[in-house]
Amino acid sequence: MSKIMFDYTKSILERVSFDAILFCKELEKAIKSLLPYEMEQLREWLLNFVIEKPELKQCLLIVNK
Repeated sequence: MSKIMFDYTKSILERVSFDAILFCKELEKAIKSLLPYEMEQLREWLLNFVIEKPELKQCLLIVNK
């Protein structure tokens, strides 16, 4: 079941990536619902994802807290 939540989180983040503020809000929601090992996967995914969207790099600070 947790794989489903992680995939769902990624799909939501991809859909809202046009707006950095909305992306950060959804990222904060995801942090509250994911397990620790899923957070590590999310960090890795985000590092690769923001390469193509530099306007979202500010949101990396949220996952590095």
